[in-house]
Amino acid sequence: MLEGKAIYLRKRPLFLVGLALAGVASASTWFYMDRILRAQQIADAAAHSRPRGNLSDLYPRWLGARELLRRGRNPYSAEITREIQRGYYGRPLDPARADDPKDRQGFVYPAYVVFLLAPTVDLPFDVVQKGFRWLLVGLAVATVFLWLHVLRWRASLGMAVIFIVLMLGWLPMVQGIKLQQLSLLVAGLLAVCGACLAGGWLFLAGGLLALATIKPQLTWPLVLWLLFWASSDWRARRRFVFGFGLGMLLLLGGAQLMLPGWLRMFAEAIGQYHRYTQNQSVLVWLFGSIAGRILEAGSMLVCAICVWRVRGELATSAAFGRAFGLVLALTVVVVPMFAPYNQVLLAPAILALLRSESEGDPILPAIRLARAVGGILLVWPWIATVGLSLAYFWLTPELRQRVWPIPFYSNFMVPVFVFGLALLDTWRSEPRSLPDSAAAE
Repeated sequence: MLEGKAIYLRKRPLFLVGLALAGVASASTWFYMDRILRAQQIADAAAHSRPRGNLSDLYPRWLGARELLRRGRNPYSAEITREIQRGYYGRPLDPARADDPKDRQGFVYPAYVVFLLAPTVDLPFDVVQKGFRWLLVGLAVATVFLWLHVLRWRASLGMAVIFIVLMLGWLPMVQGIKLQQLSLLVAGLLAVCGACLAGGWLFLAGGLLALATIKPQLTWPLVLWLLFWASSDWRARRRFVFGFGLGMLLLLGGAQLMLPGWLRMFAEAIGQYHRYTQNQSVLVWLFGSIAGRILEAGSMLVCAICVWRVRGELATSAAFGRAFGLVLALTVVVVPMFAPYNQVLLAPAILALLRSESEGDPILPAIRLARAVGGILLVWPWIATVGLSLAYFWLTPELRQRVWPIPFYSNFMVPVFVFGLALLDTWRSEPRSLPDSAAAE
Protein backbone atom coordinates (compact mmCIF):
# COMPACT_ATOMS: atom_id res chain seq x y z
CA MET A 1 0.00 0.00 0.00
CA LEU A 2 2.87 2.36 0.80
CA GLU A 3 4.41 1.61 -2.60
CA GLY A 4 1.11 2.42 -4.36
CA LYS A 5 0.85 5.68 -2.43
CA ALA A 6 4.40 6.61 -3.44
CA ILE A 7 3.61 5.96 -7.11
CA TYR A 8 0.48 8.13 -6.81
CA LEU A 9 2.48 10.99 -5.25
CA ARG A 10 5.09 10.77 -8.01
CA LYS A 11 2.46 10.83 -10.74
CA ARG A 12 0.29 13.56 -9.23
CA PRO A 13 2.48 16.50 -10.37
CA LEU A 14 2.52 15.08 -13.91
CA PHE A 15 -1.26 14.79 -13.86
CA LEU A 16 -1.68 18.36 -12.64
CA VAL A 17 0.68 19.69 -15.30
CA GLY A 18 -1.08 17.67 -18.00
CA LEU A 19 -4.49 18.81 -16.82
CA ALA A 20 -3.39 22.45 -16.75
CA LEU A 21 -1.97 22.26 -20.28
CA ALA A 22 -5.10 20.52 -21.55
CA GLY A 23 -7.28 23.15 -19.87
CA VAL A 24 -5.34 26.04 -21.42
CA ALA A 25 -5.42 24.44 -24.87
CA SER A 26 -9.15 23.71 -24.71
CA ALA A 27 -10.05 27.13 -23.34
CA SER A 28 -8.07 28.76 -26.16
CA THR A 29 -10.18 26.90 -28.74
CA TRP A 30 -13.41 28.24 -27.28
CA PHE A 31 -11.92 31.74 -27.01
CA TYR A 32 -10.81 31.61 -30.63
CA MET A 33 -14.21 30.42 -31.82
CA ASP A 34 -16.12 33.07 -29.83
CA ARG A 35 -13.87 36.11 -30.09
CA ILE A 36 -11.84 35.69 -33.27
CA LEU A 37 -13.57 33.40 -35.76
CA ARG A 38 -17.10 34.60 -34.99
CA ALA A 39 -16.05 38.26 -35.16
CA GLN A 40 -14.41 37.65 -38.53
CA GLN A 41 -17.52 35.90 -39.87
CA ILE A 42 -19.79 38.71 -38.72
CA ALA A 43 -17.55 41.33 -40.32
CA ASP A 44 -17.32 39.34 -43.56
CA ALA A 45 -21.11 38.87 -43.68
CA ALA A 46 -21.67 42.60 -43.17
CA ALA A 47 -19.16 43.48 -45.88
CA HIS A 48 -20.88 41.20 -48.43
CA SER A 49 -24.50 41.64 -47.21
CA ARG A 50 -24.72 37.95 -46.33
CA PRO A 51 -27.67 37.02 -44.11
CA ARG A 52 -27.13 35.62 -40.61
CA GLY A 53 -29.94 33.96 -38.67
CA ASN A 54 -29.69 31.31 -35.98
CA LEU A 55 -27.08 29.39 -38.09
CA SER A 56 -27.96 26.17 -36.28
CA ASP A 57 -27.48 22.96 -38.26
CA LEU A 58 -30.17 21.42 -36.08
CA TYR A 59 -32.80 23.96 -37.18
CA PRO A 60 -33.53 22.61 -40.72
CA ARG A 61 -34.07 19.11 -39.33
CA TRP A 62 -36.13 20.37 -36.37
CA LEU A 63 -38.38 22.58 -38.52
CA GLY A 64 -38.87 19.82 -41.10
CA ALA A 65 -39.76 17.34 -38.34
CA ARG A 66 -42.18 19.81 -36.74
CA GLU A 67 -43.99 20.54 -39.98
CA LEU A 68 -44.25 16.85 -40.91
CA LEU A 69 -45.44 15.63 -37.51
CA ARG A 70 -47.75 18.51 -36.63
CA ARG A 71 -49.12 19.57 -40.02
CA GLY A 72 -48.32 16.71 -42.40
CA ARG A 73 -46.26 18.95 -44.67
CA ASN A 74 -43.50 17.57 -46.89
CA PRO A 75 -40.14 18.59 -45.33
CA TYR A 76 -38.37 18.16 -48.69
CA SER A 77 -40.60 20.74 -50.42
CA ALA A 78 -39.40 24.10 -51.70
CA GLU A 79 -41.83 25.86 -49.37
CA ILE A 80 -40.32 24.27 -46.27
CA THR A 81 -36.82 25.05 -47.59
CA ARG A 82 -37.72 28.74 -47.80
CA GLU A 83 -39.11 28.66 -44.27
CA ILE A 84 -35.91 27.00 -43.08
CA GLN A 85 -33.87 29.76 -44.73
CA ARG A 86 -35.89 32.44 -42.90
CA GLY A 87 -34.79 30.96 -39.58
CA TYR A 88 -31.31 29.75 -40.48
CA TYR A 89 -30.17 32.73 -42.53
CA GLY A 90 -32.69 35.35 -41.43
CA ARG A 91 -34.27 35.58 -44.90
CA PRO A 92 -34.77 33.36 -47.97
CA LEU A 93 -31.72 33.14 -50.22
CA ASP A 94 -31.77 35.17 -53.41
CA PRO A 95 -30.13 33.49 -56.46
CA ALA A 96 -29.65 36.96 -57.97
CA ARG A 97 -27.24 37.90 -55.15
CA ALA A 98 -23.81 36.56 -55.99
CA ASP A 99 -22.61 36.74 -52.36
CA ASP A 100 -25.53 34.80 -50.89
CA PRO A 101 -24.57 31.37 -49.46
CA LYS A 102 -24.74 28.43 -51.86
CA ASP A 103 -25.99 25.96 -49.25
CA ARG A 104 -29.80 26.12 -49.40
CA GLN A 105 -30.12 24.35 -46.03
CA GLY A 106 -32.83 21.99 -47.25
CA PHE A 107 -34.05 18.95 -45.33
CA VAL A 108 -31.28 16.65 -46.60
CA TYR A 109 -31.79 13.78 -44.15
CA PRO A 110 -33.72 10.49 -44.21
CA ALA A 111 -37.32 11.12 -43.17
CA TYR A 112 -36.94 8.86 -40.13
CA VAL A 113 -34.74 11.47 -38.43
CA VAL A 114 -38.07 12.96 -37.30
CA PHE A 115 -38.48 10.07 -34.84
CA LEU A 116 -35.42 11.26 -32.91
CA LEU A 117 -36.60 14.87 -32.98
CA ALA A 118 -40.28 14.13 -32.22
CA PRO A 119 -40.01 14.92 -28.45
CA THR A 120 -38.81 18.45 -29.26
CA VAL A 121 -41.26 19.66 -31.92
CA ASP A 122 -43.68 21.25 -29.43
CA LEU A 123 -40.91 23.26 -27.72
CA PRO A 124 -39.59 26.70 -28.75
CA PHE A 125 -36.47 26.31 -30.84
CA ASP A 126 -34.28 28.37 -28.51
CA VAL A 127 -35.04 25.86 -25.73
CA VAL A 128 -34.33 22.93 -28.08
CA GLN A 129 -31.11 24.59 -29.21
CA LYS A 130 -29.78 25.03 -25.67
CA GLY A 131 -30.79 21.53 -24.63
CA PHE A 132 -29.20 19.94 -27.68
CA ARG A 133 -25.96 21.85 -27.09
CA TRP A 134 -25.71 20.44 -23.57
CA LEU A 135 -26.59 16.97 -24.87
CA LEU A 136 -23.62 17.19 -27.24
CA VAL A 137 -21.35 18.27 -24.37
CA GLY A 138 -22.52 15.27 -22.34
CA LEU A 139 -21.93 12.94 -25.29
CA ALA A 140 -18.42 14.34 -25.74
CA VAL A 141 -17.62 13.40 -22.14
CA ALA A 142 -19.28 10.00 -22.35
CA THR A 143 -17.64 8.99 -25.62
CA VAL A 144 -14.18 9.16 -24.04
CA PHE A 145 -15.13 6.39 -21.59
CA LEU A 146 -17.04 4.49 -24.28
CA TRP A 147 -14.13 4.48 -26.74
CA LEU A 148 -11.69 3.47 -24.00
CA HIS A 149 -14.01 0.55 -23.26
CA VAL A 150 -14.24 -0.42 -26.93
CA LEU A 151 -10.43 -0.33 -27.20
CA ARG A 152 -10.05 -2.30 -23.93
CA TRP A 153 -7.71 0.40 -22.64
CA ARG A 154 -7.74 0.55 -18.86
CA ALA A 155 -6.46 4.11 -18.69
CA SER A 156 -6.15 5.74 -15.29
CA LEU A 157 -8.86 8.12 -14.15
CA GLY A 158 -6.41 11.01 -14.39
CA MET A 159 -5.59 10.21 -17.99
CA ALA A 160 -9.29 9.87 -18.81
CA VAL A 161 -9.96 13.30 -17.27
CA ILE A 162 -7.24 14.84 -19.44
CA PHE A 163 -8.72 13.15 -22.51
CA ILE A 164 -12.14 14.59 -21.61
CA VAL A 165 -10.78 18.12 -21.27
CA LEU A 166 -9.01 17.81 -24.60
CA MET A 167 -12.11 16.33 -26.24
CA LEU A 168 -14.21 19.28 -25.06
CA GLY A 169 -11.68 21.68 -26.56
CA TRP A 170 -10.91 19.76 -29.76
CA LEU A 171 -11.56 22.04 -32.72
CA PRO A 172 -13.87 19.58 -34.59
CA MET A 173 -15.85 19.00 -31.38
CA VAL A 174 -16.12 22.70 -30.55
CA GLN A 175 -17.24 23.53 -34.08
CA GLY A 176 -19.85 20.76 -33.96
CA ILE A 177 -21.19 21.94 -30.60
CA LYS A 178 -21.35 25.56 -31.76
CA LEU A 179 -23.26 24.54 -34.90
CA GLN A 180 -25.39 21.90 -33.12
CA GLN A 181 -24.30 19.39 -35.75
CA LEU A 182 -25.99 15.99 -35.85
CA SER A 183 -22.64 14.43 -36.80
CA LEU A 184 -21.78 14.60 -33.09
CA LEU A 185 -24.98 12.77 -32.21
CA VAL A 186 -24.13 10.09 -34.78
CA ALA A 187 -20.61 9.80 -33.32
CA GLY A 188 -22.17 9.30 -29.88
CA LEU A 189 -24.53 6.61 -31.17
CA LEU A 190 -21.62 4.80 -32.81
CA ALA A 191 -19.62 4.95 -29.57
CA VAL A 192 -22.55 3.44 -27.64
CA CYS A 193 -22.94 0.83 -30.39
CA GLY A 194 -19.27 -0.14 -30.06
CA ALA A 195 -19.52 -0.30 -26.26
CA CYS A 196 -22.61 -2.52 -26.50
CA LEU A 197 -20.76 -4.86 -28.85
CA ALA A 198 -17.83 -4.99 -26.43
CA GLY A 199 -20.27 -5.70 -23.60
CA GLY A 200 -22.10 -8.49 -25.45
CA TRP A 201 -25.31 -6.54 -26.09
CA LEU A 202 -25.39 -7.44 -29.77
CA PHE A 203 -29.10 -6.91 -30.48
CA LEU A 204 -29.06 -3.46 -28.86
CA ALA A 205 -25.87 -2.59 -30.74
CA GLY A 206 -27.58 -3.41 -34.03
CA GLY A 207 -30.53 -1.17 -33.18
CA LEU A 208 -28.24 1.72 -32.25
CA LEU A 209 -26.34 1.34 -35.52
CA ALA A 210 -29.66 1.57 -37.36
CA LEU A 211 -30.44 4.84 -35.55
CA ALA A 212 -27.01 6.19 -36.50
CA THR A 213 -27.94 5.92 -40.18
CA ILE A 214 -29.73 9.28 -39.90
CA LYS A 215 -26.46 10.36 -41.54
CA PRO A 216 -25.96 7.41 -43.93
CA GLN A 217 -22.83 8.92 -45.52
CA LEU A 218 -21.06 8.66 -42.15
CA THR A 219 -22.19 5.13 -41.33
CA TRP A 220 -22.23 2.98 -44.47
CA PRO A 221 -18.56 1.83 -44.22
CA LEU A 222 -19.09 0.75 -40.61
CA VAL A 223 -22.41 -0.93 -41.47
CA LEU A 224 -20.71 -2.98 -44.18
CA TRP A 225 -17.82 -3.95 -41.90
CA LEU A 226 -19.97 -4.94 -38.93
CA LEU A 227 -22.40 -6.96 -41.05
CA PHE A 228 -19.43 -8.77 -42.59
CA TRP A 229 -17.94 -9.30 -39.11
CA ALA A 230 -21.25 -10.72 -37.86
CA SER A 231 -21.64 -13.03 -40.85
CA SER A 232 -18.18 -14.51 -40.27
CA ASP A 233 -19.56 -16.25 -37.16
CA TRP A 234 -23.30 -16.26 -37.75
CA ARG A 235 -24.31 -18.49 -34.85
CA ALA A 236 -22.74 -16.29 -32.18
CA ARG A 237 -23.27 -12.87 -33.81
CA ARG A 238 -26.60 -13.13 -35.61
CA ARG A 239 -28.35 -11.12 -32.87
CA PHE A 240 -26.49 -8.04 -34.07
CA VAL A 241 -27.84 -8.52 -37.61
CA PHE A 242 -31.36 -9.08 -36.26
CA GLY A 243 -31.16 -5.90 -34.19
CA PHE A 244 -29.91 -3.85 -37.11
CA GLY A 245 -32.44 -5.37 -39.51
CA LEU A 246 -35.38 -4.81 -37.17
CA GLY A 247 -34.24 -1.26 -36.44
CA MET A 248 -33.97 -0.39 -40.14
CA LEU A 249 -37.31 -2.05 -40.88
CA LEU A 250 -39.06 0.04 -38.23
CA LEU A 251 -37.35 3.27 -39.30
CA LEU A 252 -37.90 2.81 -43.03
CA GLY A 253 -41.43 1.47 -42.63
CA GLY A 254 -42.45 4.17 -40.16
CA ALA A 255 -41.09 6.89 -42.43
CA GLN A 256 -42.95 5.42 -45.41
CA LEU A 257 -46.23 5.43 -43.48
CA MET A 258 -45.76 9.08 -42.51
CA LEU A 259 -44.47 10.31 -45.87
CA PRO A 260 -45.07 7.92 -48.79
CA GLY A 261 -42.35 8.14 -51.41
CA TRP A 262 -39.89 9.85 -49.07
CA LEU A 263 -36.94 7.75 -50.29
CA ARG A 264 -37.20 9.23 -53.80
CA MET A 265 -37.48 12.74 -52.34
CA PHE A 266 -34.45 12.12 -50.13
CA ALA A 267 -32.38 10.88 -53.09
CA GLU A 268 -33.32 13.99 -55.09
CA ALA A 269 -32.45 16.24 -52.14
CA ILE A 270 -29.04 14.56 -51.80
CA GLY A 271 -28.35 15.06 -55.50
CA GLN A 272 -29.29 18.75 -55.31
CA TYR A 273 -27.20 19.19 -52.16
CA HIS A 274 -24.04 17.87 -53.80
CA ARG A 275 -24.65 20.00 -56.89
CA TYR A 276 -24.95 23.31 -55.09
CA THR A 277 -22.33 22.63 -52.40
CA GLN A 278 -19.91 20.74 -54.71
CA ASN A 279 -18.76 18.69 -51.73
CA GLN A 280 -15.83 16.35 -52.20
CA SER A 281 -13.76 14.02 -50.07
CA VAL A 282 -10.59 14.96 -48.23
CA LEU A 283 -8.54 12.90 -50.71
CA VAL A 284 -10.12 14.57 -53.75
CA TRP A 285 -9.58 18.00 -52.22
CA LEU A 286 -5.90 17.24 -51.56
CA PHE A 287 -4.94 15.33 -54.70
CA GLY A 288 -7.46 16.32 -57.37
CA SER A 289 -10.37 14.47 -58.91
CA ILE A 290 -8.57 11.62 -60.70
CA ALA A 291 -5.79 10.92 -58.19
CA GLY A 292 -8.21 11.44 -55.31
CA ARG A 293 -10.70 8.88 -56.67
CA ILE A 294 -7.90 6.37 -57.19
CA LEU A 295 -6.69 6.93 -53.63
CA GLU A 296 -10.25 6.53 -52.32
CA ALA A 297 -10.57 3.16 -54.06
CA GLY A 298 -7.10 2.11 -52.88
CA SER A 299 -7.86 3.15 -49.29
CA MET A 300 -11.09 1.15 -49.25
CA LEU A 301 -9.36 -1.90 -50.73
CA VAL A 302 -6.45 -1.88 -48.28
CA CYS A 303 -8.79 -1.25 -45.36
CA ALA A 304 -11.00 -4.16 -46.48
CA ILE A 305 -7.97 -6.47 -46.60
CA CYS A 306 -6.90 -5.28 -43.16
CA VAL A 307 -10.27 -5.82 -41.48
CA TRP A 308 -10.63 -9.18 -43.26
CA ARG A 309 -7.69 -10.36 -41.15
CA VAL A 310 -9.51 -9.48 -37.92
CA ARG A 311 -12.96 -10.78 -38.90
CA GLY A 312 -12.68 -13.56 -36.31
CA GLU A 313 -11.78 -11.23 -33.44
CA LEU A 314 -14.08 -11.11 -30.45
CA ALA A 315 -15.87 -7.82 -29.89
CA THR A 316 -14.21 -7.83 -26.46
CA SER A 317 -10.72 -7.68 -27.99
CA ALA A 318 -8.51 -4.65 -28.47
CA ALA A 319 -7.96 -5.71 -32.09
CA PHE A 320 -11.68 -5.40 -32.78
CA GLY A 321 -11.65 -1.92 -31.25
CA ARG A 322 -8.75 -0.90 -33.48
CA ALA A 323 -10.61 -2.19 -36.54
CA PHE A 324 -13.68 -0.23 -35.45
CA GLY A 325 -11.62 2.94 -35.26
CA LEU A 326 -9.89 2.21 -38.56
CA VAL A 327 -13.18 1.95 -40.46
CA LEU A 328 -14.36 5.25 -38.97
CA ALA A 329 -11.07 6.86 -40.00
CA LEU A 330 -11.60 5.51 -43.53
CA THR A 331 -15.05 7.11 -43.48
CA VAL A 332 -13.60 10.55 -42.78
CA VAL A 333 -11.19 10.39 -45.73
CA VAL A 334 -13.50 8.92 -48.40
CA VAL A 335 -16.99 10.38 -47.83
CA PRO A 336 -17.70 13.46 -49.99
CA MET A 337 -17.64 15.85 -47.02
CA PHE A 338 -14.65 17.61 -45.49
CA ALA A 339 -16.20 19.74 -42.71
CA PRO A 340 -13.94 19.66 -39.62
CA TYR A 341 -16.76 18.51 -37.30
CA ASN A 342 -16.88 15.14 -39.07
CA GLN A 343 -13.39 14.47 -37.69
CA VAL A 344 -14.91 13.60 -34.31
CA LEU A 345 -15.15 10.12 -35.87
CA LEU A 346 -11.35 9.95 -35.69
CA ALA A 347 -11.45 9.79 -31.88
CA PRO A 348 -11.22 5.97 -31.47
CA ALA A 349 -8.39 5.68 -34.00
CA ILE A 350 -6.46 8.48 -32.27
CA LEU A 351 -6.95 6.86 -28.86
CA ALA A 352 -5.81 3.51 -30.27
CA LEU A 353 -2.65 5.13 -31.61
CA LEU A 354 -2.00 6.83 -28.26
CA ARG A 355 -2.39 3.49 -26.50
CA SER A 356 0.01 1.82 -28.94
CA GLU A 357 2.54 4.61 -28.40
CA SER A 358 2.21 4.42 -24.61
CA GLU A 359 2.93 0.67 -24.66
CA GLY A 360 6.33 1.32 -26.24
CA ASP A 361 6.18 -1.50 -28.79
CA PRO A 362 9.15 -1.56 -31.20
CA ILE A 363 8.30 0.06 -34.54
CA LEU A 364 10.23 1.08 -37.62
CA PRO A 365 11.89 4.52 -37.52
CA ALA A 366 9.80 5.62 -40.52
CA ILE A 367 6.58 4.82 -38.66
CA ARG A 368 7.83 6.63 -35.57
CA LEU A 369 8.60 9.68 -37.72
CA ALA A 370 5.13 9.50 -39.31
CA ARG A 371 3.56 9.33 -35.85
CA ALA A 372 5.54 12.40 -34.78
CA VAL A 373 4.38 14.34 -37.84
CA GLY A 374 0.80 13.17 -37.28
CA GLY A 375 1.02 14.27 -33.65
CA ILE A 376 2.18 17.74 -34.66
CA LEU A 377 -0.66 18.03 -37.17
CA LEU A 378 -3.16 16.93 -34.51
CA VAL A 379 -2.03 19.47 -31.88
CA TRP A 380 -1.49 22.28 -34.39
CA PRO A 381 -4.98 23.81 -33.91
CA TRP A 382 -4.29 24.09 -30.16
CA ILE A 383 -0.89 25.69 -30.80
CA ALA A 384 -2.52 28.14 -33.19
CA THR A 385 -5.49 29.00 -30.96
CA VAL A 386 -3.25 29.55 -27.93
CA GLY A 387 -1.06 31.89 -29.98
CA LEU A 388 -4.00 33.80 -31.45
CA SER A 389 -5.68 34.06 -28.05
CA LEU A 390 -2.53 35.53 -26.54
CA ALA A 391 -2.30 38.00 -29.43
CA TYR A 392 -6.01 38.85 -29.35
CA PHE A 393 -5.68 42.47 -28.20
CA TRP A 394 -3.19 43.19 -30.98
CA LEU A 395 -5.38 41.76 -33.76
CA THR A 396 -6.80 44.55 -35.86
CA PRO A 397 -9.76 43.72 -38.18
CA GLU A 398 -7.36 43.66 -41.13
CA LEU A 399 -4.95 41.34 -39.35
CA ARG A 400 -7.78 39.10 -38.13
CA GLN A 401 -8.88 38.67 -41.75
CA ARG A 402 -5.46 37.19 -42.55
CA VAL A 403 -4.80 35.03 -39.50
CA TRP A 404 -8.18 33.47 -38.66
CA PRO A 405 -7.64 30.37 -40.92
CA ILE A 406 -4.36 29.40 -39.18
CA PRO A 407 -5.91 26.80 -36.80
CA PHE A 408 -7.43 25.04 -39.83
CA TYR A 409 -4.14 24.62 -41.71
CA SER A 410 -3.84 20.95 -40.71
CA ASN A 411 -7.54 20.20 -41.31
CA PHE A 412 -7.09 18.09 -44.46
CA MET A 413 -3.90 16.30 -43.46
CA VAL A 414 -5.01 15.05 -40.02
CA PRO A 415 -7.54 12.49 -41.38
CA VAL A 416 -5.00 11.18 -43.91
CA PHE A 417 -2.29 10.67 -41.28
CA VAL A 418 -4.68 9.17 -38.74
CA PHE A 419 -6.08 6.72 -41.28
CA GLY A 420 -2.62 5.74 -42.54
CA LEU A 421 -1.20 5.26 -39.05
CA ALA A 422 -4.30 3.38 -37.87
CA LEU A 423 -4.00 1.11 -40.92
CA LEU A 424 -0.38 0.28 -40.05
CA ASP A 425 -1.22 -0.19 -36.37
CA THR A 426 -4.09 -2.57 -37.15
CA TRP A 427 -2.08 -4.45 -39.77
CA ARG A 428 0.93 -5.13 -37.56
CA SER A 429 -1.26 -6.44 -34.72
CA GLU A 430 -1.59 -10.17 -35.22
CA PRO A 431 -5.16 -11.50 -34.81
CA ARG A 432 -5.37 -13.74 -31.77
CA SER A 433 -9.05 -14.31 -31.03
CA LEU A 434 -11.07 -17.32 -32.05
CA PRO A 435 -14.55 -16.93 -33.52
CA ASP A 436 -17.13 -16.37 -30.81
CA SER A 437 -18.75 -19.80 -31.26
CA ALA A 438 -15.39 -21.56 -31.01
CA ALA A 439 -14.53 -19.61 -27.89
CA ALA A 440 -17.86 -20.60 -26.37
CA GLU A 441 -17.15 -24.25 -26.97
